[in-house]
Amino acid sequence: MRLLAQTPHSAPVTHVGDLIGWTIGILLVIALVYWLMRQGWQWRRTVQSGLPVPAAAPSRTTEPILELEGRYAGTTTAGNWLDRVVAHRLGERSLVELTLSAEGLTVVRPASQSFFVPVEDLRGARLDKGIAGKVFPEGGLLVVTWELGGKQLDSGFRGDHASEHDNWVTAIEVLMRAHAKVTDPSQNDTNHPNVEGA
Repeated sequence: MRLLAQTPHSAPVTHVGDLIGWTIGILLVIALVYWLMRQGWQWRRTVQSGLPVPAAAPSRTTEPILELEGRYAGTTTAGNWLDRVVAHRLGERSLVELTLSAEGLTVVRPASQSFFVPVEDLRGARLDKGIAGKVFPEGGLLVVTWELGGKQLDSGFRGDHASEHDNWVTAIEVLMRAHAKVTDPSQNDTNHPNVEGA
């Protein structure tokens, strides 16, 4: 029994040099991964440098059609949910306040750069489950397609109440159709055939 009591439970650490070496190695790997990620973002920013700055969020608009609070999940090129747009800070996830009005979509991001999508630049809206590498439950993401400098983009939003997303899809589609009728008078005549000579 005395021999068992004198037996050490674990061997003392005698290879401090090895431990320091492993620690330095792990830190170097982490630093390399971070550097590569940073280089990737810089490369994307350079490639997307031709993208114009989005319009600034207006201080006032007409009466809001819809409002939503939640999170901004990022922006990608339209149809490619992994091709993140980083120019003009569009790739930064943040809290968001959305306002849809007759003029367009106001995107207010308190911790990042806010922007505005005029109604004439809206291209559609849908429910989806992923954008910019971020995945949500089926239909848990509101994706708005819009145009900036001739390039179509997808921006993803996750409302605090995801049940409101359907209303946003409908409202944006209705707003786009209404704007098209105002700017293209020929659409107003489709239900009024020429009755000359009647």
